[in-house]
Amino acid sequence: MRHKIPLFNVITFLLLVTQIHFVMGQQTKRVTGKIIDGETQTALPGVTVTHKGTQLKTMSNNDGYFEINVPTNAVLIFQSLGYETLEWNTQEAQTTISLFKSVNQLEDIIVIGYGSVKRKDVTTAISSVSTKDLEKRPIVNVGQAIQGKAAGVSVIQPSGEPGATMSIRVRGTTSFNASNEPLYVVDGVPVDNIKFLAPNDIQDIQILKDASSAAIYGSRAANGVVLLTTKSGKAGVAKIALNSQLTANVVNNSFQVLNTQQYRELQEEIGLVNLPLGLQDQTDWFKEAYTVGRQQSHQLSISDGNEKLRYYLSGGYIGENGILESSFFKRYHFRGNIDNQVRDWLKVNANITYSDYNDNGIISGTGANRGGVVLSVINTPVYAPIWDPLNPQQYYNNFYGIGNITSPLENLSRSKYNKNRENRLLASGNALVSILDNLQFKTSLTLDRRNALNTTFLDPISTAWGRSQYGTASDFRNMNTLIVFDNTLTYNTNVDKHNIEVMLGNSWTDSKYTNSYINGSHFRNDLIQTLNAANKISWDGTGTGASDWAIMSYFARAMYNYDSKYLLTVNMRADGSSKLNPNDRWGYFPSVSAAWRVSSESFMEDVSWINDLKIRGGWGQTGNQSGLGDYAYLQLYNIERFQWFQVGFENAVPNISPANLRTKDLRWETTTQSNIGLDLSAIQDRLSLSLDYYYKKTSDMLMYATLPDGQIANTIRRNEGEMTNRGFEVTLGSKNIRRNFTWDTDFNISFNRNRLEKLELQKIYYAAKTSEIVNDYVVRNEPGRPLGGFYGYISDGVDPETGELMYRDINNDGKISSSDRTYIGDPNPKFTYGMTNNFSYKNFDLSVFIQGSYGNDIYNASRIEMEGMYDGKNQIIKVLDRWKIPGQQTDVPKAGYDIKNSTYFIEDGSFLRLKNISLSYNINAEKIKKIGFQKIQPYLSASNLLTLTKYTGMDPEVNQWGNSGSVQGIDWGTYPHSRSFVLGVNLEF
Repeated sequence: MRHKIPLFNVITFLLLVTQIHFVMGQQTKRVTGKIIDGETQTALPGVTVTHKGTQLKTMSNNDGYFEINVPTNAVLIFQSLGYETLEWNTQEAQTTISLFKSVNQLEDIIVIGYGSVKRKDVTTAISSVSTKDLEKRPIVNVGQAIQGKAAGVSVIQPSGEPGATMSIRVRGTTSFNASNEPLYVVDGVPVDNIKFLAPNDIQDIQILKDASSAAIYGSRAANGVVLLTTKSGKAGVAKIALNSQLTANVVNNSFQVLNTQQYRELQEEIGLVNLPLGLQDQTDWFKEAYTVGRQQSHQLSISDGNEKLRYYLSGGYIGENGILESSFFKRYHFRGNIDNQVRDWLKVNANITYSDYNDNGIISGTGANRGGVVLSVINTPVYAPIWDPLNPQQYYNNFYGIGNITSPLENLSRSKYNKNRENRLLASGNALVSILDNLQFKTSLTLDRRNALNTTFLDPISTAWGRSQYGTASDFRNMNTLIVFDNTLTYNTNVDKHNIEVMLGNSWTDSKYTNSYINGSHFRNDLIQTLNAANKISWDGTGTGASDWAIMSYFARAMYNYDSKYLLTVNMRADGSSKLNPNDRWGYFPSVSAAWRVSSESFMEDVSWINDLKIRGGWGQTGNQSGLGDYAYLQLYNIERFQWFQVGFENAVPNISPANLRTKDLRWETTTQSNIGLDLSAIQDRLSLSLDYYYKKTSDMLMYATLPDGQIANTIRRNEGEMTNRGFEVTLGSKNIRRNFTWDTDFNISFNRNRLEKLELQKIYYAAKTSEIVNDYVVRNEPGRPLGGFYGYISDGVDPETGELMYRDINNDGKISSSDRTYIGDPNPKFTYGMTNNFSYKNFDLSVFIQGSYGNDIYNASRIEMEGMYDGKNQIIKVLDRWKIPGQQTDVPKAGYDIKNSTYFIEDGSFLRLKNISLSYNINAEKIKKIGFQKIQPYLSASNLLTLTKYTGMDPEVNQWGNSGSVQGIDWGTYPHSRSFVLGVNLEF
């Protein structure tokens, strides 16, 4: 091998010398000019200018100017990504070249697993997400950039809390207990989440949706793959860029609550509380708890390069103070990308990302402190002051014998000193060796290290719980180190119109995790937040832990392409995971896809309005092990400590008991998927259409099954059951107007039907208790139905004679019992959609993005607390319409009615949302260059500006159970979303 590389270099050098000699032997002249955007008339830097038929080339500088020495009457080729290629026969020594943006995107290069391919040669279902407007939106998580932009990809933000994670589903929910999140691959490196990424650093987003595209990632790709490519320097383009924006967030919706007199009347009807006379309205809890949230984002990047060395450096800060007082999220981030063509046969790359982010996790929902801050804003009577008049350092809690009311400010204070902090270092390096022109070897090594520190502190004075514990605090620390080592060998050859590419590779992943935790109480009263000031360290709440896991993988891909007319791709991957039983550790995941470009056939020659027509089809298998513990197949144990400091336990040792049963045959969860699709480009490439139909079947689902009584443990991890998803996707793009005024539209719509087909050991799974008063689960999962179905009673309205809700007697036995429960709602939408319209006129750009969901139900558990009228909590004014006398016709039952999980709390969650609208202005380039700027672009943006929905809660985009696969669409005191108003500027100089 060492002899081949110098020989290859010598041959290349001799060819180049011969070429130069040929050129120099002719009469030459110096050609200069300026390259501009044909629509905006602004300079285009970084355009490659090539003398046709030779390797002589140059690039335009920051001002768009170029110069090159070529023979007389030479033909120059001008090329720039996103623009039409132009050939020009040199006639004059000086000229201006206008390039126009490309309408045909089929020649674009898109990233796929361990490689890239022209868009026109794709045989699988891949969605591309535009990153054009990311810098103009108040995006904290990259997942927000995907929302509503890709057919078949559902993205919701279950909570409006600052820094909240996104729930992303590619073609439906595929797993019951395991993870349903896609695999994220950043610059070729698999990562578990993308919370650490700065959106402005993202250059390209591709989503591999079907198994034939994702199977190259095998065991980790059952839920699809999101490929993210970060920005890099461009040759000949020196750029310093600054993006800075300020955002104001306001709550979307609010509720009007009962005043003191109305509250008194309600309590008299309930008969639980006797309020003293003279109480007056004192506190508007909504105004006290909610505020105008503020967010600022600043990012500076520097990039440059030449034909040998390119670099991109960026650093930034995002800080958000939420609409609920004291909630926050902060992130500092740095990124560096360096590419160096060391030799003609060797290219190296180094990529470093460091991110430090933290938040405080506001208490909300899932029963925490009676629904948390959101519901306590409503449930706290307005007669109550903020502070106790007798103890001004304590929050008021004298609610006349009512023990389940906590003021929202006290709830907020419980999170005030909490900090969930993580810093993450992702460092990778790779080398690309060109052994021959058509044979390349790439090796890469990545370190992904995460350090997390979660601390809590509750002072011993202000809150009731803090006083009862004399102050409490905790300190949880963990570190995870992941090493990934990848190697690929790629060979390609072209013979006539036959193009073949073969890739072989292997990947090794090793993870090591450690943690430690400590809890303490009984602090001093002067708010010392360190555990050193605690007088009591928990004897059973302190300890350490450690675990590790590894995956070894081998994979291969072969692609055949005949004249871009007949295309075939075959993948195979084998994965072995330490989490699974040794006899079932290896999983094998094949896939195959093919495409036929119908438009290239001779019988299509007369169909001039069709520019490109391709039919695709594919089949493949992918695996899943996410969600399993590091030693999932083994029997684990619980450790019980004894109070050694008490008499009789001086020499006690921990007691050990089984935590689960061992699973001797635990194996991969496998998803098999078939896909057929059509891609169409028509009317001079101004209209593009993609249609896809898919069928997914997940088998050997990874489940946490409950065991019957009498076993040594009550749970077991096992493979059981099957689930299917089938759906149809449409992606439509149109270039409506292409003149001085331009108008482009991108639209997508997705239909998915989910169904749990089979369970074995445990036939029914219940989940989600949502109230203190209703001691019953509201979600039931069983074969034959979609996941997450709401289960309860059918309510037939209010009985005019008794004021009670009338529940339907399903089994006609003359009484209402648990046997009368049935399915009362489905949280799965019938379809989701998104549409973006981009307008441009002279220096103005306007983008309007809408998204929506149709046909999904929401279980509004918040209403149980807001209008349940079952105890001393305050209620919303809707209860003023409650039943009071026999014969009264109303849809609100009496105070103290019999509350059950029923259709009374089921609501239509369909919505249409104006997700974002942004307006920007590009200040004339020639004028600003005089003051040293290449670009000044101020912009205004508004998000969540308008939502059309019948849902009566604060926001229809909600799930208190986060990204759970088995529980969806429940609103229970969830942190609300907000409207965002952004003022920002993009600068380049």
